Amino acid sequence: MTWLITKYLLTAGMVVFISEIAKRSDRLGGLVAALPVMTLLTLTWLFIENQGEEKIANHAYYTFWYVIPTLPMFLIFSYLLPKFGFWLTMGASVLVTIVCFGLFAMMMKHFGIELL
Repeated sequence: MTWLITKYLLTAGMVVFISEIAKRSDRLGGLVAALPVMTLLTLTWLFIENQGEEKIANHAYYTFWYVIPTLPMFLIFSYLLPKFGFWLTMGASVLVTIVCFGLFAMMMKHFGIELL
């Protein structure tokens, strides 16, 4: 149980750390947020918990493919925010991401990459 609490605290601490950086500097906050900090942390947790190399490699592989359809969300969010406010923009961004992911998964299936 102590290990689980430690994982939660460290992972949550990273989110707080990144948001604190973003408060002080838009550019630096964006840069740190764009780094695959959570993915690296997840890969570390998997390694420490003795998951197999195949499991860890698969996580990194699928993370790569899942990042691609999320990228349009950042542009859409920054465009819609001044027009519609935070919550409506957040909802629209999530919806666009889901649609992009579905379309991307269908497209990648033609190349033999199963994402769903």
